[in-house]
Amino acid sequence: MNFKHYNQNQLVLFPYSFEELIPENHPVRIVNDILEKVNIDPLLKAYSKEGNPSYHPVMMLKVMVFAYMNNIYSSRKIEKALRENINFMWLSNMSIVDHNTVNRFRSNKLEAAFKDIFSQVVLLLAEEGLVSLRQVFVDGIPAGKVS
Repeated sequence: MNFKHYNQNQLVLFPYSFEELIPENHPVRIVNDILEKVNIDPLLKAYSKEGNPSYHPVMMLKVMVFAYMNNIYSSRKIEKALRENINFMWLSNMSIVDHNTVNRFRSNKLEAAFKDIFSQVVLLLAEEGLVSLRQVFVDGIPAGKVS
């Protein structure tokens, strides 16, 4: 029999880079690029200068948006994705956020700033030509055309 070489214990001279493993046009890169442009001032109001340092709100926001894009809503599943999914690992720079922190972020930090940030994201996506603003939907029902 003729097989390609396989050895899980083989060391590599240079470690792999996530940059090399994630394609240039992957949706995780779009999420990253768009959310780098968002004004997070409304989100920063929810943070205190006292206490232990928090995970960076932009990183948390990227993780939440990408999770929701992939129909991952459970905080435990988001935590699992941060441990096992290369795209989440890249977004978080290998930070593994526990499910309690995910829940606190979305309920205590993101809730007040959600509408503002969501509006910014939609407008940035429209500027990039990734979504159209021609038709407005309210709860999945067409509400009319935007001029």
